[in-house]
Amino acid sequence: MDEFDFVIIGAGPAGESAAFEARHRGASVAIVDRRWVGGSCPHIGCIPSKSLLDSAHRHLENAATWSWREASDRRDWMINRKADAAEPDDAHHVEPLEQAGAVVYRGDARVADRGVVEVRHDGVNHELMTHNVVVAVGSFSKVPAVPGLDSVNVWTNREATLARELPRSLLVLGGGPTGCELAQTYVRFGVPTTIVQSGDRLMPTDHPRNSQVVTEALREDGVDVRLKVRAVAARGRAGRDGADLIELSDGSTAEGHAILLAVGRDFPIDDLGLECYGVDTSGRTNFPRDGRLRLADGLWVIGDPAGPELHTHQAHYQGEVAVRMALGDPVVPDYRALPRASYTDPEAAFVGVSLEQARGDSIDAVEFVADFASSARGYGIQAKRGHVTIVVDRGSGTLIGAAMACPDASAAIHECVLAIKARTPIEDLADTIHAFPSTSRILNGLFADARRALSSPRAQPTSARRKAFD
Repeated sequence: MDEFDFVIIGAGPAGESAAFEARHRGASVAIVDRRWVGGSCPHIGCIPSKSLLDSAHRHLENAATWSWREASDRRDWMINRKADAAEPDDAHHVEPLEQAGAVVYRGDARVADRGVVEVRHDGVNHELMTHNVVVAVGSFSKVPAVPGLDSVNVWTNREATLARELPRSLLVLGGGPTGCELAQTYVRFGVPTTIVQSGDRLMPTDHPRNSQVVTEALREDGVDVRLKVRAVAARGRAGRDGADLIELSDGSTAEGHAILLAVGRDFPIDDLGLECYGVDTSGRTNFPRDGRLRLADGLWVIGDPAGPELHTHQAHYQGEVAVRMALGDPVVPDYRALPRASYTDPEAAFVGVSLEQARGDSIDAVEFVADFASSARGYGIQAKRGHVTIVVDRGSGTLIGAAMACPDASAAIHECVLAIKARTPIEDLADTIHAFPSTSRILNGLFADARRALSSPRAQPTSARRKAFD
């Protein structure tokens, strides 16, 4: 039986982050994973999907010079998968952990008792003693309860990001960021693509204006977007040319030779032995996904199962914060400035709250909106659509929300992330020089509008739209 300061169950982005932070602090670490060290993100998630999105854009500009073959080869290089291999190689994640002094175990792990983790691999059990158990097991694609689904060619993000051959057609069930990004990827490579979303808009957790822009872009690319309908039955090879057929709740049907499940994520926490710490995972009643990280003395949860949302950057942050908390640092997680980014074309990003959310929290808020396409930056790149939106708390005179849909949204949003985190006064943001012409310059104009509105109480609108040449 070996003893460690931390035993981390799961070696994805959250687990890696916790392991490196603990080693930097001089704590001993064992980290366990049953599959890829590095987790889904670098192998079947963030990294391959963004590579394929970039390839889809290149293909759209010049199909002759960037085919699916080039896209597949580039993706394989990004995930460290050899031409004759089915699976990516995670050695580039194992080696840095071992070099940092962490002990990496392959196998299935569960809590056997308080402070004891059992690892089983190839029929051999290892018992690890620890002061801190860190649960970082990630998530997996939900499978909806649709009769007949087992008769069709089901894809998850794994198949969609590792495919070496294009499907003849694609049906995406679920309109979140994963579904939207992969739908745009495949339709731009000429695959007939349909996306089915049960709600009234795509990307339902994003800002409504972002949802509108992404929907317009997907439809322009040729994606058949079906809203306010859900799958109720599936029939294998019952469609045209042997496609699988999905019956929808409005009586219509949708078809695809591959059916991509993107309806949400679930968390493999039921068989981890957390009852040893008094945590009942049945029904998730004692496992709130509120981002608190500490479940019990010596028991921590980070990454996707921890909540409040599902992001790799959130997982990195939580891994570090959980270790700092466990080692006695006076810190607590702060999600006020948690950025969300989707890498469609155009990109969409959102931080903080929308005007509607602020009002729901009884905040006296005002919103300012700029059209991206008619800004100097938008004209310069011939943008067809987009927006930049900020939400300001009139009481404190600070930024509390921002959203944008434009080509560089995932980068430009971070000025707003920092402003919300630091509670920077609107006066200071408006007084900061921004380069012209840039997306950030549009923010500069909105900050100036907000400063004027806050300084003239009688002139404060509840919503303002800026169309100036910023």
